[in-house]
Amino acid sequence: QVQLVESGGGSVQTGESLTLSCVASGYTASSLCMAWFRQNPGKDREGVAQIDSDGRTFVADSVKGRFTVSKDNSKNALVLEMNNLKPEDTAMYYCAADHKYCEGFADFRYWGQGTQVTVSS
Repeated sequence: QVQLVESGGGSVQTGESLTLSCVASGYTASSLCMAWFRQNPGKDREGVAQIDSDGRTFVADSVKGRFTVSKDNSKNALVLEMNNLKPEDTAMYYCAADHKYCEGFADFRYWGQGTQVTVSS
């Protein structure tokens, strides 16, 4: 079993930055496919970024150039650096992981509880 705990969310103004962290326990994060998703009430969940066990990354077009995904192996964590935040980035952000090669944003077995990001104009 893999447990995931997100942190780092908050309320910011347009153009500001936040860094989200997702600490994994029960398994080595560097060996997992890990991803960030976001969702607002009544809306579909959106895959934001992912990073594979070999370090290969993918970032959604909606956040490309503003968000960076990485792993902090010293903390066994997944990290999402979010710059130049916009009101449309407001959502609950979830961390997910699985023992697989990253291929798209489907079928992740392990999920965190989420951390809220609110961006005001």
